[in-house]
Amino acid sequence: MTCAVFFKRSIVFVIAATVVGIVVMATSAKAQDARPASNYTVRTLPLPDNGTGDVSMDYIAFDPATNSLWVPGGSTGAVDVVDVATGKVRQIPNLPTSQVQARGGTRVLGPSGVSIGGGVVYIGNRGGSEVCAFNARSLARVGCAHLEARPDGVAYVAPTKEVWVTTPGEQSIRVLDGSTLMQKAKLTFPGNPEGYAVDAKRGRFYTNLEDKDRTVAVDLKTHETVATWNPACGGGGPHGLALDEVAGHLFIGCDALAEVMNVGGDGAVLSKIDTGDGVDDINYAPATHLLYVGAARAAKLTIARADASGKLTTVAQVPTQNGARNGVVTKGGTVYLAHGGGVRLPALVVVSPAK
Repeated sequence: MTCAVFFKRSIVFVIAATVVGIVVMATSAKAQDARPASNYTVRTLPLPDNGTGDVSMDYIAFDPATNSLWVPGGSTGAVDVVDVATGKVRQIPNLPTSQVQARGGTRVLGPSGVSIGGGVVYIGNRGGSEVCAFNARSLARVGCAHLEARPDGVAYVAPTKEVWVTTPGEQSIRVLDGSTLMQKAKLTFPGNPEGYAVDAKRGRFYTNLEDKDRTVAVDLKTHETVATWNPACGGGGPHGLALDEVAGHLFIGCDALAEVMNVGGDGAVLSKIDTGDGVDDINYAPATHLLYVGAARAAKLTIARADASGKLTTVAQVPTQNGARNGVVTKGGTVYLAHGGGVRLPALVVVSPAK
């Protein structure tokens, strides 16, 4: 169903990234094995905050075709699109928001999920319980669809040209047509779907059942659950997912660690590394075999390399700041991190290899 969204012309907001002036020497995760590694700089990149002093964030995404970072801002009711080469920000403003009571106060819900595919960027909005599509270059709105539940993760599924949307409040995933955004199916699960990864080679969609401490594989065509595995995250359960499709290795973010699961085989956990507490979404670069894990409470970014057998080795751990999480890596190895956990910050945290 198409919904009306107030859309004004995109605003170009030119900013200069604020360099915090921190150069940190990254070291191994284990103190006893500490060794020198590459230097990194840590800075912040301000975003338009509408005078509130905060831009609440969840998922962010990098579009290599336009060299742009897409940042849904829940509290601002906007999506900020950052040109990573220049730092210029264009904005899609006036998107729906709503207020809910949470954590002893009022929380503003708005744009939160994002996925990029086929020249279109799909934005999930908790404030309006909708998914909208925008042109990746012009930022023009293509269309919207209202859902009966608040969306969380949004994933473009290229093999079927669909958009899969996790709706954990209903323990379900909505399958939308990528062109019309009409709902094609509603998949239900015995738990709360959290995180996602698309495996075109095996024709699967992976998600976690966060409250059950399970990871599942769903067939893209039949929509049947074809495998259920135990990541043994404990605590808050499994969160973000990332995939090395060629190797058949699924990376799973737990509360304070990251692990590799053999989804190309028997689903065994092949290795784990400590990352510090506060992990949510994670990011993997297949070309370099590097995994990026931001830990919000530990205030650090872990960079680890996965070998052909699925063994993770920590390459660097970089101090960031409280709340920095859900990082995505861009060209040249620069990592942009969103923030959460009640930390107020009208900016992205940016970690770059020192020149």
